[in-house]
Amino acid sequence: MQAKSFSLNINRKIKPFIKSIQVDSDKSLSIRSFLIGSICEDVSVAKNVLESEDIFSTINCLKKLGVKIKKNSKSYLIYGKGLGSLFAKKNLNLNFGNSGTLARLLIGILSTTPDIEIKIQGDHSLNKRSMKKLIKIMSEFGAEFLPKDKFNFPLKLVSTEMPVGINYKAGVSAQLKSAAMLAGLNSFGTTEIIEDKKSRDHTENMLIKNSNAIKIRKGRKKLIKIFGKKNLNPININIPGDPSSAAFFVALTLLNNNSALKIKNVGLNPTRIGFYELLKKHGANIKFSNKRKKNNEIVGDINIKSGKLKKPIIASKNFYEKTTDEFPILFCIAALTKGTSVFKGIEDLANKESNRIKEMQKVLKQIGIKSISKKNEMKVFGKNFIEIKNKKITVPNLKDHRICMSSAILSLITGIRAKINNFETVNTSSPNFLKLIKSLGANFEIKK
Repeated sequence: MQAKSFSLNINRKIKPFIKSIQVDSDKSLSIRSFLIGSICEDVSVAKNVLESEDIFSTINCLKKLGVKIKKNSKSYLIYGKGLGSLFAKKNLNLNFGNSGTLARLLIGILSTTPDIEIKIQGDHSLNKRSMKKLIKIMSEFGAEFLPKDKFNFPLKLVSTEMPVGINYKAGVSAQLKSAAMLAGLNSFGTTEIIEDKKSRDHTENMLIKNSNAIKIRKGRKKLIKIFGKKNLNPININIPGDPSSAAFFVALTLLNNNSALKIKNVGLNPTRIGFYELLKKHGANIKFSNKRKKNNEIVGDINIKSGKLKKPIIASKNFYEKTTDEFPILFCIAALTKGTSVFKGIEDLANKESNRIKEMQKVLKQIGIKSISKKNEMKVFGKNFIEIKNKKITVPNLKDHRICMSSAILSLITGIRAKINNFETVNTSSPNFLKLIKSLGANFEIKK
């Protein structure tokens, strides 16, 4: 169900705090647990699932495709139908909501599932995003997308009856890599994926126990082999906190005066912690503790103490793939750090829920921070002190949760008043965001 629209008004700076919190569960793992569970044999169990709009969109889509999903206290039971067994009436309409992850991964599954002829779409924001790269990969497996030469939703998907494995060179997108893997699982023969640039590996981690279906050779370039038509064992997963959601509370603590925070039980997968590595490299007081391995994923606590960065942020293009979701909040940290911060390799930020480069530049301009962007690079000319008089942050209806959250943190740190429209979009990834910042002492007003 679509959340009612509201704007968030912030009128004052947050006070110092020393607290311990738990952030919302990992969105990437939550979505994957349902999608992969649906094509496994028997019943899969997912505990501590993120209950956000993107996950409810995932559950609704799978139920429309004949998957039985039950909630049992704190767990979800996913009654797997096995490979190639999802079913859709002709011209069924599947709506992915705001979730690019759901769209790309489920299209990967459906492209090689027999007798699929459906209409696919998302919300206004997702419908604007290009699916050209995904369509090219799925077309190699034999799927068809109509009308031809249209690369954004709504579209018609016609699956292939004789899917054959492909060779695919993966770039920075974990979603495209995952889509190729999931399509390969129900294809004849072997799908070979060479990972040219390292990206998130949650899909591999969730499948790795199925040695009959997946083999990974690590080296300078990772090779993933998917052996098609092999049954998958059910999964049993306890989902940790989302490192991307945690990043906003890390920024709030770092930039606030005399503050300290412990964030418990967060996923610390090496492909997801570029934000933390960058900040530590530039002098931030961030430490990981209580690290352990659960479900092939590293989990631990994040400990943060306030303190300005010692130098402006220099982020090479190598950081992009493991820092993708955190760039808007990184731009905010750069704005409040004296000197010129440089972010390279960020071209794909233009094809997120909004053009995150341009939209964050607009936000920074409103607080008096100059920035310059090229296609693949952005410079932020940061200051130690921001004059707040006669300034206000206004965010229009972008349907971009990361821009909304970043603007809220910027307002709370500087004391510059903010009006952030359509803040309900934050429910797609972090439904407890407002509750958590309130627990840290934030004051805000909700205007419906």
